[in-house]
Amino acid sequence: MRLILASQSPARLSVLRSAGIEPVVRVSGVDEDALVESLENPTPEETVVALSAAKAEAIEHDDECVVVGCDSMLLFEGELVGKPGTPEVARERWHRVAGKSGVLITGHTVLRVSGGVVTGRASAAESTTVRFGTPSEEELEAYIATGEPLHVAGGFTIDGLGGWFIDGIDGDHTSVIGISLALTRRLLGQVGVSVSTLW
Repeated sequence: MRLILASQSPARLSVLRSAGIEPVVRVSGVDEDALVESLENPTPEETVVALSAAKAEAIEHDDECVVVGCDSMLLFEGELVGKPGTPEVARERWHRVAGKSGVLITGHTVLRVSGGVVTGRASAAESTTVRFGTPSEEELEAYIATGEPLHVAGGFTIDGLGGWFIDGIDGDHTSVIGISLALTRRLLGQVGVSVSTLW
């Protein structure tokens, strides 16, 4: 059995590879903004889980496989935010979070496919508190100029250049990178798959 990662995130791919799994990558193309707008009064956890489920379900499945979809967003001062997209948004976001804490929430969905049919489904979210440092204006402008913070949830990484500006985390570091190994293992177990069979 093989694992299909329904994500184009190089960070998620790197986490899985480091943990002994070489997944097949298939990108879903889900319209995330439209999906979020269609949800009625969701909690932050329900939002990211809905996104992870949509990604897992949208890709082409093999006859025998497990599919993992993930989505991350930052909950900061009651607002759920995703990727900044532009330097202006990244700059404004960093000015808000510097010296404070937020919660990075990652939704996970695992589908088990047998005979080309989804026979098992499990979803959950993992929340980790992130303590942001305070970069100087020069450091912040240099970081934004790299382009890295524009395309990642919350506008930061802990496994790349952004790691210089994170004072610490409370919780699962792999979840902050993009996919919680511990939660994914538990979800695989719920659909009857031992993670060791995927190594």
